[in-house]
Amino acid sequence: MDAINDHIVQELSRDGRISNLDLAERVGLSPSACLRRVQDLERRGVIRGYRAMLDKTSLGIGFVAYATVGLNSHTKASQKAFERAMEIASEVVECHNITGAVEYLLRIEVADLPAYKAFHTDVIGTLPQVNSITSYVVMGSPKDARA
Repeated sequence: MDAINDHIVQELSRDGRISNLDLAERVGLSPSACLRRVQDLERRGVIRGYRAMLDKTSLGIGFVAYATVGLNSHTKASQKAFERAMEIASEVVECHNITGAVEYLLRIEVADLPAYKAFHTDVIGTLPQVNSITSYVVMGSPKDARA
C-alpha cells in the first residue's frame, strides 16, 4: 500500500458509489490508472466488497445495544456452538471474540426495548454455553464510520 492506494481506499470508504472519473480526480490520477489500482486492490482482497449504508430507523430498528457474553466453558466446541447460534440470530449484526474477562462482544439491533428483552431472554439466555450477559444500551452515536 502506498499513499495513493491509501487515498483511494479512504475515498471508497466514504462513498463506494463514486464514479471512477471523480475518484481519479480526487486522488490525482488519470481515470485509467485509477481503475487499474482499484481493480488491483479488489484482486488482492484489500477491497472485499461494497455496501449500502442503511437508515436503520426506516427499517424499523430503533434500539441498539452492545452485549458482552461470558461462556461457562472455554472449549473450542463451546465457542463454535455459541458462534453458530450468533450466526443465525438476525438481531446480531456483529459478533467479536475478544480478550478480557468475557469471550464475546455483540452488536444487537432490534425494534425496541421489548424486542431486546425477548432476544436477551429467549435466545442468548437459553444457550447452554452462556454464563454471563452484560448489556450496554446505545443512547447515541456521534461517530460511526462503519460502512
